[in-house]
Amino acid sequence: MNTLNYFPKSLNQRIIGIYFISLILIGVAFPDMFLKWYWVVIGIFCVTTFFHLSSKYSYSWQRFSPVVFKRKLFRTALAIRIFFVFFSYWFFTEMTGQPFEFAAGDSIGYHEEGSWIVDLVKYNMLDYYFAYIDKKGGVSDLGYPGFLGIQYLITNKSIIIARIIKAILSSYTCVLVYKLASRNFGEATGRVSSIFVMLMPSLVMYCGLHLKETEMIFLIMAFVERADNLLRSKVSTFKNIFVVLCLIGLLFMFRTVLGIGALFSLVSTILLSKNLKQKSKKYAMVFWVILTVVSFSGSRLVGEVEKLWDDKATNQSIRLEDRAKKGNVYATYAGAFVFAPMIFTLPFPTMIETQGQETFRLLHGGVFVKNIISFFTILALFLLVKKKLWRNHLLIITFLAFYLAVLAVSAFAHSERFHLPAVPLELILAGYGITHMQAKHRNWFNYWTVLILVAVVAWSWFKLKGRGVV
Repeated sequence: MNTLNYFPKSLNQRIIGIYFISLILIGVAFPDMFLKWYWVVIGIFCVTTFFHLSSKYSYSWQRFSPVVFKRKLFRTALAIRIFFVFFSYWFFTEMTGQPFEFAAGDSIGYHEEGSWIVDLVKYNMLDYYFAYIDKKGGVSDLGYPGFLGIQYLITNKSIIIARIIKAILSSYTCVLVYKLASRNFGEATGRVSSIFVMLMPSLVMYCGLHLKETEMIFLIMAFVERADNLLRSKVSTFKNIFVVLCLIGLLFMFRTVLGIGALFSLVSTILLSKNLKQKSKKYAMVFWVILTVVSFSGSRLVGEVEKLWDDKATNQSIRLEDRAKKGNVYATYAGAFVFAPMIFTLPFPTMIETQGQETFRLLHGGVFVKNIISFFTILALFLLVKKKLWRNHLLIITFLAFYLAVLAVSAFAHSERFHLPAVPLELILAGYGITHMQAKHRNWFNYWTVLILVAVVAWSWFKLKGRGVV
């Protein structure tokens, strides 16, 4: 079957048209609650630039060699992200009076903890922080404040430099995606996928937020890319094994479920992959079983994992009830049964002026892009299963499936922020779906865009109806 080497212009025109129609329908249906003009401008800019430039770059950059392509990919990604870092710093300062996003609880908390670490180091009192860590108990939220503290120590607590570092890490994430996708699915998929990641609005915007997602995504992609390289290499060197081991440890320090997902996907790949020779499987299994035991031997980490497992059945219902009390009375009717079938597509964009959701409105263009692109992610999985090729790409698939399955039964199934770690892997599969798309799949995609249009408008009604506004 012939592959497509770029994102077709005809598709991006249709998608942009669907976005404008959704704005018009929501504006007509709920005129008193429609988005303020600056959210509309930001949304239009995000959607149109993503699809227009995805089509343009994936076509025009075909002539570049892999080395030149990676260079242009990184430089363009960095330019886009640096621009948003400075824009968002100004925008948030104008809108909130401080260089943090709306309702920036976690962001300010991370900033203050990083600043505290600097002060403790300055006065030779770092033992207070270690005592705080010991009292806190968990390890899953220590990585980012520590990383921020090191940066602040060097840069005199500079917020803007911390976000420029985010931009650099996010830009190199695009290169990691290119290397991983090309190795698994070929050059065409690698280029389309990495351009998607380069332009993805949510990945760009999080460089301007003082949250840990950008660093976390970098670690995820570094782990998957290095582990994939390790498993496909004929010789396993100590350096390659040590790097993967360190990345798994760092993932546990940023979010426990990511560390578990890394171990799960790695062991699953070893057990099920056809690419590994039997001798290699036995060698790798011995190593990773030992690693798993060592990783889980610490009592603090064991306790954290046990708590995560014990809370899985209750945390979603409790959070949904809390949401109902605060606003949407229909929230309690949602749950894993509702979320699971839509997990690749969720969440839907906030395109109305609901109270206290300014950041959601800022990000709505990126969420719409994800809704649309998820069709190609689903198509890729369908094609891989149909062609019986899924076992050749187990590391990507199992990590993604594990994380989304946990998300579907968690309290954050409709949280844009918690979906973000899965986005680069979803975009890799989307790149495969696009480059292996046939004529009949385009017809399916036309139906999908209509379905998303209906869902976006219905979601706006749902939010307002649940709050008693309509």
